[in-house]
Amino acid sequence: MSAQPEATRKQQYEAAKLAKRLRHQVGQAIADYNMIEDGDKVMVCLSGGKDSYTLLDILLSLQAKAPVRFELIAVNLDQKQPDFPEHVLPDYLTARGVPFHIIEQDTYSTVTRVIPQGKTMCSLCSRLRRGALYTWAAANGITKIALGHHRDDILGTFFLNLFHQASLKAMPPKLRSDDGRHVVIRPLAYCKEADIAEYAQLQQFPIIPCNLCGSQENLQRKVVKRMLEDWEKQYPGRSETMFRALGAVAPSQLADRNLFDFASLGTREGASRADAHQWLAGAPEEPAEA
Repeated sequence: MSAQPEATRKQQYEAAKLAKRLRHQVGQAIADYNMIEDGDKVMVCLSGGKDSYTLLDILLSLQAKAPVRFELIAVNLDQKQPDFPEHVLPDYLTARGVPFHIIEQDTYSTVTRVIPQGKTMCSLCSRLRRGALYTWAAANGITKIALGHHRDDILGTFFLNLFHQASLKAMPPKLRSDDGRHVVIRPLAYCKEADIAEYAQLQQFPIIPCNLCGSQENLQRKVVKRMLEDWEKQYPGRSETMFRALGAVAPSQLADRNLFDFASLGTREGASRADAHQWLAGAPEEPAEA
């Protein structure tokens, strides 16, 4: 027996194991957060990157045996970026028999007009893209909007908010949009980026690069990503531990007075309470009236 067939069998085994792991993680996330219900019409936002391709592929595989019935429709926003290969997604989706819609909206011209040359366009581009997708979803009976953010995106956002916004928040696996009209889900929340990248390569998805506009990924996000990667190399499993911590919050062990009533903790009945001004000024308490 030659070595080549044995190597091929091993590769096929590892590929099947990877696919099974991703399906399990996506299914677990859907169940844990009740992301998809019977009768849902789920819009899968397809950018042409590895994450959204993987999201669509895994949801399609789960749909066939899901305990509930739901529709999937892939939606892409053609932002009229120069050299955008317009045929790639329609050709792929048609070949797979997936219902889809392409929204054509020239947000690229708006972004390049507003953002000075050399500055990062991603923030404004993202807001315009989200607005276009939400508008289409509202007009077409979409009940859930599925995005391709994975575990590493969620952790990266957590640290960006921690370091630069002084807030403990990340990307929740499920949320309601600010206007209250849409429910957004992230079924890849339990999946790590390295697995998704390997899966996308094995599936040979026709990847469309995200730098067509010439803009670069947010610099601070890159710094955080490198930090997480270095930690993971030095301490394997740290990312998984940190992600689990996002679902095991103990408000009484933090310092947010809106989440836990620290002021009332251990107070004595009838004891008066001085405010911050009195503490700083050293003002004596007013005697109680008889």
